Amino acid sequence: MPPTNVNALPIIDIAPFLNRDPNNADLRASTAAALHQACVEYGFFYLDLRAYVDPFVCENLTKLARQFFELPAEEKDLLSLQNQDYARGYQRLKENVTNGKADNHEGIDFYKPVVNPDKTRPLWGENQWPTVPTDFRRYFEDWIEKMKALGLIVMEAMAQGLGMTPEEWRDLRAQVDDSFWVLRAIGYPPLPNDDDGFSCGAHKDYGCLTFLHADPTPSALQVFSSRPGAVALSDPSLAVEVNGEKGVWINADPVPGCVVCNIGEMWEIWTNGLYRSTLHQVVHRGSNYRVSIPFFFEPNFEADVRPLDAALRLQDEKNRKEFRKPVNYGEFLISKVAEFLYLGSDDEETRKARQGLPNG
Repeated sequence: MPPTNVNALPIIDIAPFLNRDPNNADLRASTAAALHQACVEYGFFYLDLRAYVDPFVCENLTKLARQFFELPAEEKDLLSLQNQDYARGYQRLKENVTNGKADNHEGIDFYKPVVNPDKTRPLWGENQWPTVPTDFRRYFEDWIEKMKALGLIVMEAMAQGLGMTPEEWRDLRAQVDDSFWVLRAIGYPPLPNDDDGFSCGAHKDYGCLTFLHADPTPSALQVFSSRPGAVALSDPSLAVEVNGEKGVWINADPVPGCVVCNIGEMWEIWTNGLYRSTLHQVVHRGSNYRVSIPFFFEPNFEADVRPLDAALRLQDEKNRKEFRKPVNYGEFLISKVAEFLYLGSDDEETRKARQGLPNG
C-alpha cells in the first residue's frame, strides 16, 4: 500500500533547553510535555534545531557523503566492513539485510572508538574514515560531538517530561553520558519501478534516540502509525495490519531546520512500554540519489537498562505488567548487530566470520 501524505508528526523546538535562563522555565516545561506526548502517541517527531545547528553544516555533510558515494566502487571497497569487525566501514549496495531481504542502499558506518581495538571481537574494531573527500572526517567528527551533546539535552527534557526527580535524572544520565553512539551515512539509489523490495526494510531502532538528517527528497521515509486520528485523516483503503495493529504508513518528509527524531527499544524498557519504538522503512522511488545521515545516541555500552521509577509512577499499578525484561545494553547491541549486519552474506569468508557471533 502506498503511504498517506498526512504528516501527523509533531514539530518540537528544543531551543528552551539550550540555556539555563530561569525565565524560560515555562517554555522548558512546555517542551518537556510535548516530548512526552510525542513519545506516548508517535515514537517519532521532528526536532527544530534552528537555534542549535547552522543549516550550512547539514548541507555540507550531505555534500561530503554524496561525494564519497560517487567514488569508484574499488575505492569505497578499500573501507569494507571485512577489514575490521564487520560493523565499522563501507557496505556495498544490498549488503545490508532487513527481515531476510537485501536493502537497496549503500552506507558507511562509524561507532564510538574503543580502548584496545580488536577487530576479531564484535564491534571492537577501528573506524575507517574516507580520505576523499579530504574534509569528510573533520566535519563528520564535529557533527558527532554536536549530536552527542544534543542527545543529553533531549534526554534531560524527556526526563522532565516523565516527572523524574533531579536524583533520578542524575542516575539516568549516568547510563548515557558515555554513549556508545553510531553514525551512518547512507546512499539510496531509486528503486526500479518494477522492484518489490525496499530501500530499507521495516524495522525499529534498538537503542535510545535517533537523530536523522536527510536531503530534501520527499516520499522516502515512512513511519507506521496506528493512531486513530492518522487512520481517519487518510484514505481508509490505505490502512494495513502490521504485527496485529491496524494503521497507515505516513511520509516523514524532511522539514527545513529540523531533524527527524525517534525513540529506540531502550526507551520501551525504561518506560515499561509507556513509550513505544515505532516501525519505519524507506521506499525511495524518486529519480534522484537520496542521502541520509542518521546519528544513533545510545546508552553506555555497560549500561543496565531497566524500568524507571518515574515511568512506573505514571502507570496504573493494578494493570501494570512487565513490558520488557531489563537488559545489559552492550550484550543487547551485539545481538542486534549480529541479527541485522552479520546475516545473509553471499561471501563465504564473511559468512564464516559471522557464524561465531550471537544472533538476537
